[in-house]
Amino acid sequence: MSLRQYEYALAVAEEGSVTAAAELLRVAQPSVSQQIRGLERELGVQLFTRTPSGLVPTVVGRAFLREAEVAVNAARRARATARAGADELVGELLVAAQMGLGTRQLPSALSELRHRFPRLEVTVFEEPNPAEMERLGRRGVLDLVLVAATCDEGNAVAHHLGDEEFVVVLGAGHRLLAEDRVELRDLGAEPWVRFDRDSTLDCVMQDVLRDNELAPATVARVSQTGTAIRWAAHGLGITLVPATAVPQDYEHLTRRVSPAVSQPVIAGLRHGAGPAELALLELLRQETWHRSPTPAPAGAPAR
Repeated sequence: MSLRQYEYALAVAEEGSVTAAAELLRVAQPSVSQQIRGLERELGVQLFTRTPSGLVPTVVGRAFLREAEVAVNAARRARATARAGADELVGELLVAAQMGLGTRQLPSALSELRHRFPRLEVTVFEEPNPAEMERLGRRGVLDLVLVAATCDEGNAVAHHLGDEEFVVVLGAGHRLLAEDRVELRDLGAEPWVRFDRDSTLDCVMQDVLRDNELAPATVARVSQTGTAIRWAAHGLGITLVPATAVPQDYEHLTRRVSPAVSQPVIAGLRHGAGPAELALLELLRQETWHRSPTPAPAGAPAR
C-alpha cells in the first residue's frame, strides 16, 4: 500500500465518484480506478459500494479511511517538518476561518508569511457553519483555525488573539447615520438582512435580537458578509457584521451599537504544531483585532 493509494481513496470518498476524484487530483480517471482496485485487492475487502447517489464507503471502508486520513496528514506534516530550515519553510499549511472573522487580519498575516517563506503552500477555507468547522477539526485535517469559541482542547490548543466588535450597516441616507452610536432598541422596526440559519453570524444576530427584545422583519438571508453589507448599503435592510469585515468603501455607512456587541477571536493550533503554524500564529498576534470604524461626519457625501 502507498500514500498515493490512500490519497486516491480519500478523494473518492470526498467526491463520491472516480471521475470527480480524478478532476480533484488532476490525474486521469483510469489511474484512480486502477489504484482503488489495487488497494482493495491488497486489503482483501471492498472499500466502496455504488449507490444511486454515487460511490459511498462500506462499513469496512469507513474504518479504513479514518486511519488513511491520519496517515496522509502525518506524512504531509512530517515532510514539512523535515524540510523546514532556519531560513525556509517548505510544505503545505491548511487554515480554516469562521466566516466574518479575520477578514482583514488573516490575509495580511498570510501575505507576510508567504513573503517570508515563498515555498510554503497555504490553503484557506472560509466556513460559515460551526458544525462543519468542528467536523474538520475532529478529522485532524486543519493546521490552524480561527473561531469565535474556545477550541476543543482534545483537538487543538487555543490562543486568544483579541475581540471583533460588531457594527450595524445602514443604507445611504439612513436617518441613524446622524448618530455616532446606534441604540439597538432603535432598530426593532428596521428590516434586517440576516445570514444562513446554521451560521455563527446568524447566531450572533439571534442573541442580539433576543437580548434586546427585538422581533424585526427578515427581508433576506445570505451566506456571505460581503453580500449582506452591499445589500444593506443599497437600502434593502440593515445588517450586523464584524467591523473588520466591512470594506473601506462602506465604512461611512457603519455605526457602533449600544450595548456593544463583540465576540472573541480564537486561533486553534493542532497539537504538535509545526514551524509554519507557529509562524502564522505569531503574525496573527501582531495584527490589530479590536477595530471600530470612525464615523463620518453627519451629512458627509456617500462614496
